[in-house]
Amino acid sequence: MKSRLLMTVLALGLIGQAGLQAANDVPAAGRKVVPAAIFAFEERGAGVKDYGQKVSDILFASLVVDPNLVLVDRAEMSRILDELSLNLSGAVTPSQAVKVGQLTGARVLVAGSVIEADQAIYLVAKIIGTETGRVLGQSVKGKMGDEIGPLAEELAKKIAATLEEQSGVLVAAEVKPEARLATLKTELGDAKRPVVMIRVVERHVGGAAIDPAAQTELALICREAGFEVLDAQTKNSQKADVILEGEGFSELALQRGNLVSVKARLEIKAVDRATDKVLAVDRQTVVMVDLSEQIAGKAALQEAAAAIAMRLLPKIVVK
Repeated sequence: MKSRLLMTVLALGLIGQAGLQAANDVPAAGRKVVPAAIFAFEERGAGVKDYGQKVSDILFASLVVDPNLVLVDRAEMSRILDELSLNLSGAVTPSQAVKVGQLTGARVLVAGSVIEADQAIYLVAKIIGTETGRVLGQSVKGKMGDEIGPLAEELAKKIAATLEEQSGVLVAAEVKPEARLATLKTELGDAKRPVVMIRVVERHVGGAAIDPAAQTELALICREAGFEVLDAQTKNSQKADVILEGEGFSELALQRGNLVSVKARLEIKAVDRATDKVLAVDRQTVVMVDLSEQIAGKAALQEAAAAIAMRLLPKIVVK
């Protein structure tokens, strides 16, 4: 059984690599591609020991060929979980999913359990929207002693179908900039806005330096929300009350046909210029898909900056 399982995983891995190059697997331009992450499944029962990781490996190999998905790299996921001091598996909660989504760019998480009960084996998956907090489920059942590979493949098909049919439930609808700004203004209210200066170092890994997409987006949102923004290159910048500074980078995540997905990570801190006290710190990872690597990178950094602004700016005003 173990040898056949290994052959199944290797075969699916080869299929996945081939699928990444197949032109007919490319979604139409403009079609939503969802970043997703898969966790190791929990194991419940002595008869399913060591099945959890195997199930998640087969799910990854099966779903990586889906043109509507971009899967978060497994090594990157492990690093993020270590950073959070979390050991998430099938027990991941919606609140934890939101945090993991912010740090990995995943908009959907797949977790679950492998359960032994009454001489039967159940694979139960939780499909969690990191933006909406909604949780959907799928499951398959087999007999103890059945090979785990075919059961995991059947579960993968059900998960793919759920993601396609219920994407509107799991993934938040796109928010227009004007609507996002209106929400921010409402939260800020009449609070006194400090004078801010913005300084963000940005780069694209493996490519030429990009325009300051995140810095520009932060400056735009600050100005529209009623903050006075000073130019960091002038002497007047010394008059700023608060300095928003940080670092952002983008890098190619995956190329599928003529579409590329780019992942960007942005870290920003707000510092009181007079006291050097850190008022707030935030970070965001975003995955974007486009025809151009450079445009996708800029868009991802802009979206990360907008998300951070919504959470960080209310923390620096004086109420």
